[in-house]
Amino acid sequence: MKEISNSVSDILTRYIILLVSAFPDFWIFYFIFTPLTIYPVYFLLNLFYESSLIGNIILVNETAIELIGACVAGAAYYLLFILNLSVPKIKLQKRIKMILFSFVLFLFVNILRIFLLSIISFLDSSWFDAVHKLFWYFVSTIFVVGIWFLEVKLFKIKDIPIYSDIKFLYSKSKFSK
Repeated sequence: MKEISNSVSDILTRYIILLVSAFPDFWIFYFIFTPLTIYPVYFLLNLFYESSLIGNIILVNETAIELIGACVAGAAYYLLFILNLSVPKIKLQKRIKMILFSFVLFLFVNILRIFLLSIISFLDSSWFDAVHKLFWYFVSTIFVVGIWFLEVKLFKIKDIPIYSDIKFLYSKSKFSK
């Protein structure tokens, strides 16, 4: 009985953390990842172009690149957080490693994405809008899914996010008998 109680407590704790971290508007993810995104992009651009940084705007020649919340992709970090926290039976240390791995990998890919889109915009390419929309609608999702699949393989994750918790709770409920 104590094992069931601990499992239910674990589930409640993980999902409460997920709910609390989402409000208001994923602020914690933007608070952490906005500077971690803006400064490396500015640094990379400054290697190739004379740039200046004013808040969340990077000026290169006469082109302003404003890195808004959508560029930082707080919702993508939250989705990775959901995937990592909604898998049961993972020890805390391993879970922390998984979350850090997914966040660092996504941060790296996101910085490269913004850098490449910035280069395309500087070249005054007619391709910018098409490439930007392609990244916005499809490639970013593929990045998150790809990172999750890589995590499943590297960390040998056997359970299915959310579903495994629901299955466990159902098996212990009066409905399953």
